[in-house]
Amino acid sequence: MNRIKEVLEEKGIKQVWLSKKLNKSFSMVNDYCNNRRQPSLELLFDIAKLLDVEVKDLIKDKK
Repeated sequence: MNRIKEVLEEKGIKQVWLSKKLNKSFSMVNDYCNNRRQPSLELLFDIAKLLDVEVKDLIKDKK
């Protein structure tokens, strides 16, 4: 599970912006944000860099 959606909301960033920056479709980013699909580790690092957060901040604890 990831926290991409929560971090985007905290920062006031839209999924459309992230999809353009990643050169991915909105549908793909929306799937990441809603945990229907998980990004690769490499992509997770790219997302963290774009959002100016640590990778660990994008990952939910399974508790």
